[in-house]
Amino acid sequence: MDASSPLSVLLLLSLVTISSLLLFIQKRKKNPQITYPLGFKPYPLVGYLPQYLANRHRTADWFSEMLANAPNNTIVFHRLGGVRKVITANPANVEHILRTHFDNYPKGEMFLTTLHDFLGTGIFNADGKTWQMQRKKASYEFNTKSLRSFIERCVHQEIETRLLPLLQQASATGQVIDLQDVLEWFAFDNVCKVSFDLDPGCLDPESEEEAAHDNKTSSFTNTFSKAFRNASSLSAQRFRYAIPRFWKIKKLFDIGSERRLRESISIVHEFADQIIHSRKKEKQTKQDLLSRFVASSDHYSERFLRDIVISFLLAGRETTSSALSWFFWILSSRPEVEAKILDEIRSIRAKNRGSGMKGYDFEDLKEMNYLHAAISESMRLYTPVPVFTSQAMEDDILPDGTHVKKGWLVSYNSYAMGRMEANWGKDCLEYRPERWIDADGTFRQENSFKFTAFHAGPRMCLGKEMAYIQMKSIVASVLEHFELEVEGKERCPEKIVATTLRMKDGLSVRVRERNY
Repeated sequence: MDASSPLSVLLLLSLVTISSLLLFIQKRKKNPQITYPLGFKPYPLVGYLPQYLANRHRTADWFSEMLANAPNNTIVFHRLGGVRKVITANPANVEHILRTHFDNYPKGEMFLTTLHDFLGTGIFNADGKTWQMQRKKASYEFNTKSLRSFIERCVHQEIETRLLPLLQQASATGQVIDLQDVLEWFAFDNVCKVSFDLDPGCLDPESEEEAAHDNKTSSFTNTFSKAFRNASSLSAQRFRYAIPRFWKIKKLFDIGSERRLRESISIVHEFADQIIHSRKKEKQTKQDLLSRFVASSDHYSERFLRDIVISFLLAGRETTSSALSWFFWILSSRPEVEAKILDEIRSIRAKNRGSGMKGYDFEDLKEMNYLHAAISESMRLYTPVPVFTSQAMEDDILPDGTHVKKGWLVSYNSYAMGRMEANWGKDCLEYRPERWIDADGTFRQENSFKFTAFHAGPRMCLGKEMAYIQMKSIVASVLEHFELEVEGKERCPEKIVATTLRMKDGLSVRVRERNY
């Protein structure tokens, strides 16, 4: 019988269903009784599958609503076949998972397996000694002044030579642009420079013309960039199947999205391997992350270097573009916030250098307390990475009394955490940057287990400072010179929970040069 025939697939699904039923019956006998939120009780065998399917188009808000109505903002989610997952928006639980009992909650086999084809054992897909070694090396590099200066130069160059000219052209022609796409390509240009010291030129208005005369440029821009975007999206899609790990069946038969994922990953890995191989032969010392790892005395394998660099590419491309897309949408209906940001920018300009098209240095950006607060408040409500998942190594009890069994998945929901009244008060759904400002006008840091946009504990995001540099540079430069009119700003964009929180239909914007 043909392995890819419909009959074979049906037979395999039947075996999976029967096995899941037996597993569910066995686990039901062992697991303790659990109190469920009102109207939120699992069905035998299928768990919450009917409710999940009914709310699949709005999963971020659905989980947020459930957690808001649950005791202690924690639920135990039942998946098909008796798979259990604890989901929490309680800061005490988050601290327990990410710091106090960190060793009991690694990413786990399910997470590592799902992303292994794309990320291998890179820092964002590793546990134990492998993660510790990468973290130590990356932490050292991210704390060097030379890398920070290199990142600042890359951001400044991309803003001045590409982003602002692109917006200027859109203003002159009246063209409507998808700002989400623009920000994603900006981030990809920038993170490729920082990671590889190579420039894909995604935002370069002359890149298409150059590509016609330069096969290398064409190959990089049109092949690697698109393949990376597809690999990222399709890898994240594996987590969203209603039937856990159904992607493995599709991978086995090399069909549909799994075939496209395999093809995209092959392109990404092949190109990365070529860059790494050539970089190891070079004698010139460069400032990018890859060169720093190559130059170290640890003699990393080419596969290891590929995995860690692809991990940083993924983080750099997805997170800041997501954060800024939601920020600019919110700002479009908050003229009073925009006015305060402009006042702060003009004050810093007048004090330090006067006006002009030049960018901002690190000291300028440090003084932008209100802008820092406005971006942080946006990330509170629309956090770039909405869910973080780990797996329990041993039985445990969370601070709120929730029982966790060995092997259960454990997640904290960052999107929901920003919307819990217990965390942020009765105005938790309001956008109010002032909640981040002290009486003297300086930015007030929040508990990282409450504001989890940059994770927390030993896995705290190493690029947090760099991310704020990039985001504040972009916002200040754009708002200083342009007015952005978001089409349909009255409606909240439909959300897609992928690797990051994206807008399904993008962010359509008209651009006008600002008149002073």
